[in-house]
Amino acid sequence: MPELLKIQNLEKSFYMHHFDKTIQGCSGVSFTLNQGEFIGITGKSGAGKSTILRSVYRTYLPTAGSLIYQSDQFGEVDLATASEREILAIRRHEIGYVSQFLKVMPRVTAIEVVQKALVEMHYTREEAKEEAKKMLTHFQLSQSLWDAYPQTFSGGEKLRLNLAQAMVKKPKLLLLDEPTASLDAATKESVKDMIVQLKEEGTSMLGIFHDLEFMESVIDQQYNMKQGMMEEGVEA
Repeated sequence: MPELLKIQNLEKSFYMHHFDKTIQGCSGVSFTLNQGEFIGITGKSGAGKSTILRSVYRTYLPTAGSLIYQSDQFGEVDLATASEREILAIRRHEIGYVSQFLKVMPRVTAIEVVQKALVEMHYTREEAKEEAKKMLTHFQLSQSLWDAYPQTFSGGEKLRLNLAQAMVKKPKLLLLDEPTASLDAATKESVKDMIVQLKEEGTSMLGIFHDLEFMESVIDQQYNMKQGMMEEGVEA
């Protein structure tokens, strides 16, 4: 399979000014994600799993290393050194990110959050609204919440909205940060169904998990993080 993302010697450290101390997030991380593949990353809290995802999404600027991504818009691009303009365009059209934490503008309703993701991809407002309704229904977010403000939602409801917002775009690359945390069994099944559907349609995925049983049911390959370093991968 063609390579989509090749990470070589990724390092991210954080300088704590108050303590005059440098904290190592991850170091020497190298692996390749092929098109249509799903790689799962495991490890204890603080092992550096989220640091990898945030470096790919460029929420964090890597300290060293390269993240070579095959972009539809820009061709081969190093996400570690790409311009802000390129990163914003890639996020808008090619990479989705599911976090446990929902960050949205105040006084924006749940359905508007999902709809906006598609409007940015040049869908008409009506098309975007119809697709948003389908995705919110799939993730079993009660219709009574569609016109409500997400700040009032429970943790599980916020995560379902995050899933809908990222997956409605059917991105080329989907980053999943604990996508089943605080979800009940029925909603986990809806997440699995959508992951399978997106994979069949060509989406590549990189995810971090504590729910190993769920992870093993959807991934192709697994890596483990330990104290900021990545251990050998195993086939799922």
